[in-house]
Amino acid sequence: MTAPRAGLMTGGGEVFAFDRPVRFDEVDAAQILFFARFFNYSHEAMEAFFAQLPGGYVAIINERRLGLPAVHVESNFLHPLRFGDVAHIDVTLSRVGRSSCAFRHTMSLKSTGASVAVIDHVCAAVDLTTLKSLPLPGDIRALLERFLPAPS
Repeated sequence: MTAPRAGLMTGGGEVFAFDRPVRFDEVDAAQILFFARFFNYSHEAMEAFFAQLPGGYVAIINERRLGLPAVHVESNFLHPLRFGDVAHIDVTLSRVGRSSCAFRHTMSLKSTGASVAVIDHVCAAVDLTTLKSLPLPGDIRALLERFLPAPS
């Protein structure tokens, strides 16, 4: 067993689940989900994740004027999705920093559980008026930290 690294935060180990059906207009000529749509699905899952806060993602953006733009995204595609499939997306956090966080979207085929994709999505907190970096507000930080890995 290794000791936790300095500064590595652990959380409650919660997982946020989001299901998203594949629509007809989202498939390409090969009749599979166009790769860029995986990133849309990840963002939709993130928006649903923030519904746990009063007013949800809409209030974060429109009322609080806090943006969470993507500053880094990595993906691994493991299995295609087709029209009529339902993507099951588990949302967790791998890191919560002073002014950024790293989401992990683990996608599977709801009907079989087959692994579909893993999207790692780093967001930075910014003031939407000035586009300058901001520390994550306390309520947002508390929510994010619940979805960090639990201590082992």
